[in-house]
Amino acid sequence: MAGGEAEAPQDHLSGLHLEAVVGFNGHVPSGLICHPDREHLIYPLGCTVIVQGINVRTQEFLHGHTNNVSCVTVSSSGSYVASGQITFMGFKADIILWDYNKREMLARLSLHKGKIENLAFSPNDLYLVSLGGQDDGSMVVWSVQKKEAICGSPASSRSAGNPTTLVYSNCRDEMFVSAGNGTIRVWELDLPNRKIRPIECQTGQLKRIGNCAMMTEDDSYFYIGTSTGDVLKLNTKSTLMSDYGPIKEKFSLGVTALLLLKTGDLVIGTGAGVVALCSRSSYKTIKKVQLQGAVTSITPRGQGHQFFVGTNEAQIYRFSYSDFKDELIATCHSEAIHDIVFPYGTSDLFATCSKNDIRVWYTPENRELLRITVPNMTCHAIDFMRDGKGIISAWNDGKIRAFTPETGRLMYVIEHAHSMGVTAVAATSDCKRIISGGGEGQVRVWEISKTTRKLEEVMKEHISSISCIKIKKNNQECVTASIDGTCIIWDLVYGHLHTSHSTAVSFLPLQRLFHRMVWHPNGGAWVSWSIHTKYILIFPPPP
Repeated sequence: MAGGEAEAPQDHLSGLHLEAVVGFNGHVPSGLICHPDREHLIYPLGCTVIVQGINVRTQEFLHGHTNNVSCVTVSSSGSYVASGQITFMGFKADIILWDYNKREMLARLSLHKGKIENLAFSPNDLYLVSLGGQDDGSMVVWSVQKKEAICGSPASSRSAGNPTTLVYSNCRDEMFVSAGNGTIRVWELDLPNRKIRPIECQTGQLKRIGNCAMMTEDDSYFYIGTSTGDVLKLNTKSTLMSDYGPIKEKFSLGVTALLLLKTGDLVIGTGAGVVALCSRSSYKTIKKVQLQGAVTSITPRGQGHQFFVGTNEAQIYRFSYSDFKDELIATCHSEAIHDIVFPYGTSDLFATCSKNDIRVWYTPENRELLRITVPNMTCHAIDFMRDGKGIISAWNDGKIRAFTPETGRLMYVIEHAHSMGVTAVAATSDCKRIISGGGEGQVRVWEISKTTRKLEEVMKEHISSISCIKIKKNNQECVTASIDGTCIIWDLVYGHLHTSHSTAVSFLPLQRLFHRMVWHPNGGAWVSWSIHTKYILIFPPPP
């Protein structure tokens, strides 16, 4: 409705289907898993679990969670996938059991509160064990067939800290191990009595925080990677520590991921981004590779001839055991994405910006073509020049930078464009002017030529940061949105305010912030929406 607001019915969105995702959440511990079929990777992203082909770049999505997925696991047979989520304190956090072959939900299991910390399947797919987060503090064993809880217990003693990692036996359905802050426990399931009974493991004088765990194939020993940077080896039957190492040269920022190879050697991932192949006897480093970001997942493909590594900077690497060399196979921003734009006349390319970098993507293959990095800076907004010869960008150091879209070479810099950082930017269709917005609320017009950049006009009306700028097709008007709650249309010919709209209007039921807007294709009305409410506002053209 012109001049009013429209709330889009849910039916209008029924035709929208998620087609592809570019990204990886490397902050979920052990969140990257290679499926036993050796053809797919499984990992969580937001509220969704993604099943992605390795050789053929297909993607399928498991939808069902209401908040961010905090953990995921796959059964030994590959028939089941289980995922847990975060929720608000005091509310129940769901576990969803999925049928992998049909890609559908089998059951929603709800007992824990706040967060599901970790999950693990028994070797014969009979049971699923779940570990609640810090506010929950419980361990629950579920029947996979009956899809109900069998029994539960406090996850640790009162004198110990919270466990954060789980590993199930490779041979027995009745035994699993938990580890965390000052606690390592071997658990036995007593099915007739519906009990799980823990046995505390003894580490002598060593006090450690366990980050990850791995069980040997015959269940005789298990390994715990610690935040101190060493690995503990414990006997499963006696629950005593057998040995630990390395003793002198510990791994920086802790051991965050483990993989036990068929040879008995260990692949260790660290918080400093190192992936190291270590001897099983002395824990001496044989080979090592430096990656970008802290390692959070190491998952084998088949018998371990290949393995995949995920880091907290949204990178996925493939390793070959024979030469121990890394290959980057997936990447994305690791911080919030502030802007996304398509160049004029094509949808095969788009650009995004975030902290430290700008990236150009190829849409048909969902892959990165170009990365432009400015260390220790944040890019707030970007735009393609209409002639395709430049990418202009707004940075928090108060500069506007222009780059070539093919190579990422710096073309020019407008110094001191805004005193409180540049927060929005747009270019006219004739490529002769740039409109920029700043954190202080000013809108500035710059005249651009091959050799000079000249400040043409300063327009002051907003009292807070500019969040978006859109220029009309004829280059005579632009509309700006600000976090002060106003949208203003500016006359670019004479450089003054044309008209404005504010959230403080009597017919609006709730006060809101305009975050983004766009001109209607007819060039008259313009549409604005808020990130805080479900309303879309359509305004008529100014008189």
